[in-house]
Amino acid sequence: MSGASGAVGSLVGQIAKLKDCRVVGIAGGAQKCAYVKDALGFDAAVDYKGGRLGEGLREACPKGIDIYFENVGGDVLEAVLPLLNMFARIPVCGHVAEYNVVEHKVGPDKMPALFLAILGKRLMFRGFVVSDFMHDMQDFVRDMGGWLAAGKIHFREEISDGLEGAPRALMRMLRAENFGKPLVRVTPDPTKG
Repeated sequence: MSGASGAVGSLVGQIAKLKDCRVVGIAGGAQKCAYVKDALGFDAAVDYKGGRLGEGLREACPKGIDIYFENVGGDVLEAVLPLLNMFARIPVCGHVAEYNVVEHKVGPDKMPALFLAILGKRLMFRGFVVSDFMHDMQDFVRDMGGWLAAGKIHFREEISDGLEGAPRALMRMLRAENFGKPLVRVTPDPTKG
C-alpha cells in the first residue's frame, strides 16, 4: 500500500486488514510509519524517505506481493515491481510522484522493463476510479458505517481555517507534507455549539 498514511491509503489498508489480508504500508518518515503500524494496525510500514526502500520492502514482504494498491508511482513503484508475485493485481488509484513534475528527467526508458514484468509475471494493472463502483455504494456505506461505529476504522485530518489557507493546504499535500486528509474549514463546525 503506497501512500499508506494518506486519506485513501489509510482506509484501503484498514479495510484490507478487516478482510484478513496482511498489509504493508509505505509512508514518508518515521512518524507516519509509526502511525500506519501502531494506530492503523498495518502489519508493517516501510519509510520511502529512509534510503532503503527496496531493502525494507523485501524484509516486510518475504513472500512477495500479491496485491499492490498504487497511489504514488515513480521510485516507489520501481521498488515494488520486482517483489510482485505471479498474477499479482495492481489497482492504480493515483500517481502522486507525477503530480508536480514540470520536466521529466532524461534517463533510461523504463517502459520495456515494466511491460516485461507485466507479461512475465502475468500482472494485472487496472485503473481504480471510485465512480466505477457506484453500484456497490450501499454495501460500502453499510460496512463502513458499522466499522466506524465499532471503532475499527481510524482516520486523521489536517484542517486549515479559511479559504485563504486553501492554497497552502494544497501545496502541503502536493509536497507530501500533510499528515492525514487535508481539509479547509470555511465555516464554524455547526455540531460544536
